[in-house]
Amino acid sequence: GGVGKTTIAKAVYNSVAQKFDGSCFLENVRENSKGARGLVELQKILLREILKEREVEVTSVARGINMIKERLQYKRVLLVLDDVSDMNQLNNLARQCSWFGMGSRIIITTRDRKLLRCHGVRPDLIYEVQELDEHDALELLSVIAFKRIRPLDSYAELTKRAVRYTQGLPLAL
Repeated sequence: GGVGKTTIAKAVYNSVAQKFDGSCFLENVRENSKGARGLVELQKILLREILKEREVEVTSVARGINMIKERLQYKRVLLVLDDVSDMNQLNNLARQCSWFGMGSRIIITTRDRKLLRCHGVRPDLIYEVQELDEHDALELLSVIAFKRIRPLDSYAELTKRAVRYTQGLPLAL
């Protein structure tokens, strides 16, 4: 973690969400799906946000799946599933594209590339976020710390050490 998957997904979501019939950003699916009713709660949020309804009655995961399929199959939706960690989460929130209307887009962030392949995501649709190279990391840290592209001469060595220490992870900078 820490390369900015969630940040990128949020930026994309915020810039295009209004172009869809409905949208939902389900944050931290890994943690929020835990517990007896975790997936049910995520299904409720998904339905509530996309349908723009105050309350949605989901009594079980199976019922939630049926409601998603029935109520969203003709809606053009943008759905972000953030930090997905297992197939069960995908299967119960967005198993198939046919659950959603034509032109819908589903963005999945995960630390496990195999999960996407197992779910049938085509390799050409997978975008892997890379760590920053030393030059870009140094520039980012300088802009944050000094409000300029290059560090002050008196901080140049310290800034370079900080960049090496963080190994190109933007959130660590």
